[in-house]
Amino acid sequence: MILAATALLLFSCSSPVVTNGPAQTPSATTTPSTPAPSPVPAWRVGATPLPLRGDGFGQVLPTPPVLADRSLPTTDLLPPPAGNRFAGTVNPVPAEVLARSTWQAGCPVSAGELRYLTLSFWGFDGRAHTGEMLVNASVANAVVTVFGQLFAAKFPIEEMRVTAPAELTAPPTGDGNNTTAFVCRPARGQTNWSSHAYGLAIDVDPFCNPYTKGDLVLPELASAYLDRGKLRPGMIVPGDRTVAAFSAIGWTWGGTWTTPKDRMHFSADGR
Repeated sequence: MILAATALLLFSCSSPVVTNGPAQTPSATTTPSTPAPSPVPAWRVGATPLPLRGDGFGQVLPTPPVLADRSLPTTDLLPPPAGNRFAGTVNPVPAEVLARSTWQAGCPVSAGELRYLTLSFWGFDGRAHTGEMLVNASVANAVVTVFGQLFAAKFPIEEMRVTAPAELTAPPTGDGNNTTAFVCRPARGQTNWSSHAYGLAIDVDPFCNPYTKGDLVLPELASAYLDRGKLRPGMIVPGDRTVAAFSAIGWTWGGTWTTPKDRMHFSADGR
């Protein structure tokens, strides 16, 4: 979660010298070689902060062409699965993972109530990767089952990593696509805790499945994905395998809500 960026190639050439006199033996010259152009990244996620709206969100701007059919490569944080086979692990949260997560003493769950998952997934680059996620211990095994089914279906996921504290206060860039679960934050536009703060909700490919409420679109550059009739990789639509996999463990999908419509969001508690 598609148009690739167009690389601009620069060429230099020398025009031949034409003479009208007797043929001349050319002197030996060295033609300078043109260095290969450096790879141009298709898009640098998080590089450009958006102007802010009065509600604190970024301004909703047109989707850049390179993101209209999103297919960015995945950066590996963990070793890929052996033999391209699904692997899922459930463990207590390691201290170093907890330290780089959004968990703190004031969160509505204790660290002991969370579990650290590693999960295989297919990237938009067609390669198998290993992601990480924090979830409530009560749903950990069920979540592994769901992502095993998504892996079998080759449903593409761009990124899957634990959300860092700095992301909660960073200026919005509107281009994120991280599949994540536990985030210790209130529900959007509210003061009560989100289901994410309990580790009971997962957002899947947010850019491909944006949240909408009134004129607000989140991520703010994802408006191209409001056309749900144009099916692209990473999109979740009614009755598909993603919805079925979460429904099978008793989770609900925010794409069925009227307002807000939270197409990325699955939750164990219906919130």
